[in-house]
Amino acid sequence: MRIAVLALQGAFIEHERMLASLGADVFELRQEKDLHRPFDGLVLPGGESTVQGKLLRETGMFEPLRSKIEAGLPVFGTCAGLLLLAKRIENDDRTHFAVMDVAAVRNAYGRQLGSFAAETEFAGVGRVPAIFIRAPYIGEVFGQSQALALVDNRIVAAQQGNMLVTAFHPELSGDPSVHRYFLETLVAPSQ
Repeated sequence: MRIAVLALQGAFIEHERMLASLGADVFELRQEKDLHRPFDGLVLPGGESTVQGKLLRETGMFEPLRSKIEAGLPVFGTCAGLLLLAKRIENDDRTHFAVMDVAAVRNAYGRQLGSFAAETEFAGVGRVPAIFIRAPYIGEVFGQSQALALVDNRIVAAQQGNMLVTAFHPELSGDPSVHRYFLETLVAPSQ
């Protein structure tokens, strides 16, 4: 299976390494012409959602990617990727793709000094390490979305059909469980 990783800004290399270690064929999306390559899934990495949203629009990738996601392309968003997919951001008037039935709380854990690691039970996976860096959390799931993991009674992972989001960075933990879940549960069945 071939997975495209948005590589405009943020922690994309770590996702590429994790996916490659699981046998996926991975390539970077950097400009509109990269969208012409066939791919079975998409990863939206952590970073700065406002910058990523701006760069997606400037490169001409925003609308084509949104159309692909709405058409069922499996997508996995971590941290900023969660914010790109959320239909609502509770403490920000801006939205981006706005395709997933979640309301996110941006920078919910404070600045860089508020970063931390935890462990959580992830539905369908088991216990996973969770690294939070200037992380959001999910204040509400609604519609077709369902919560998959909690930390301190806050939703930190959710799924809606072929869309998966985490407020944490599984690509930084060394544990491939969440990426494997994405590939096996969302990407493989859609092929």
